[in-house]
Formats: sequence, C-alpha cells, structure tokens
Amino acid sequence: MAESVAGADTKTEPHALIERRGGVLIVTLNRPHARNALTGEMMSIMTEAWDTVDADSEIRCCILTGAGGAFCAGADLKSMSKNNPGKAMSGGGWDPASIPGLLKGRRLTKPLIAAVEGPAIAGGTEILQGTDIRVAGQSAKFGISEVKWSLFPMGGSAVRLPRQIPYTVAADLLLTGRHITAAEAKEIGLIGHVVPDGSALEKALEIADQICANGPLAVRAILQTMRETEAMPEEEAFKIESKIGVKVFLSEDAKEGPRAFTEKRRPVFRGQ
Repeated sequence: MAESVAGADTKTEPHALIERRGGVLIVTLNRPHARNALTGEMMSIMTEAWDTVDADSEIRCCILTGAGGAFCAGADLKSMSKNNPGKAMSGGGWDPASIPGLLKGRRLTKPLIAAVEGPAIAGGTEILQGTDIRVAGQSAKFGISEVKWSLFPMGGSAVRLPRQIPYTVAADLLLTGRHITAAEAKEIGLIGHVVPDGSALEKALEIADQICANGPLAVRAILQTMRETEAMPEEEAFKIESKIGVKVFLSEDAKEGPRAFTEKRRPVFRGQ
C-alpha cells in the first residue's frame, strides 16, 4: 500500500473529514499537499466513520473521496525509508490480516461509493477494492506499485484484485506495478463510471441519492447476499439468498412499496 513520497504535514486540520448530507455520509481524505497519502490518524478516522455508517440507521449510503484533486497515493515511502518496514509489519501487536481503515477484513453493511479524482495509487487502489460502486474523473490513475519498491501490497490486492477483474489482468497490474488510466480501469471492470474531471463526487452523490430512495432493508439484503455468496457454488448460494430475501418480504417496507405503487405516490420506507 506504499507509493507516495509525501511532504511534512503543516496543517492542523484532521487527516480525514466527515460530512453528512441527508442519508449520505461523505468521508474525505484530507492531506492534499501529500496527495492524501495514508497515515495512522487518517485510517483511525476512517475506521470510526465505518463504525458510524453501520451503527446509524439514518445513514443509508457512504461516499469515500479525496481532497485537492487526488484520491489517495498510498503510504509515505519517505517515512518508510527511515524505518524498517518488516519490523513495522511483524511487530506492534497488530494483525496485518485485518486493516479496518482500508476495509481489509471488513466490509460495510451499506453501500460504499468511491469518488476518485487524480491518483489512486497503491493503497489508493487497494482501498478502492473495498468499495461497491466506483466513479472516477477521466484523468484519474490507478495502480498497485508496491512490487517496484520490493514491497508487498498488504492492503489485500493480491487476494481481492483477481476476484474483481480477470485473473490475467490482475496478474499484469500486480506484477508489473504499472499505472492505468480511468478508461482502461473501466474497460477491465475496476471502476464503473468515468466522468469529466472534477465531477466524480457529483456523480457519486447522484448515485447515492438513487440508492437512498430505495428500500433500505432490500439494499442491505442484496449487498449481504452478493458478499456472502461470492465465489460460492450456485446451489449453496441460492439457499443463502432465499433466507436473506424472505426476511425482506416479511418486512413492513415490503408492504409499503407495492402500496405506494398502487396509490401512485413515492414510498415512505422506515427500514422495518
């Protein structure tokens, strides 16, 4: 998850900002002078934000973006050069198999949309893989660069990327460390939308509003089904799908939806 060569922090602002717009929580990585390179403080704030999203029933969708025309350029290589990366990974009493801030070993119970402008390199592309819907400005760049510096992508890319895009394409990106454009990222299925530069957040908010208008129980149940049945044989997956789906049909919201359709009005879903 390393790539950025960051300058010293001179601002007193938090390394990530949290904003709420109706039922949408927006998390903004906030080190623009360092292309939003990852820090411990930043990942701690993100972890708290994920907890809030899951715990607050009024939040129906989350957006992750970056300040200053950059998404995230990974970890700070300059800082790593002054320390022993191996010692940091093997010590400290933490489990590298679970990095909640980077959504490694953790997924949200509600949709997470990435709004990418500029570089999403190394850790930036790694955290991207923990999101559900991905929007990028046309000048955005993506890549897993760790191999260039004889480092390992500890954000989960060696496992997740081959599951999200074709294996041979994932191998190409992981083993060469090359960067790709937003157009190529869309072509291989890493992202879903390419928009004019500067409008990624606007598009993400548009998608979030569409999601928030839907039944929240149905949204969460569909997301849960997609995740729990990933790479599972269909016969087993359908059993899980049916258990989750039936609970939605037994809800009050499942009565409200058809009733609103019949009465030609917008449904009022309560998540019950």
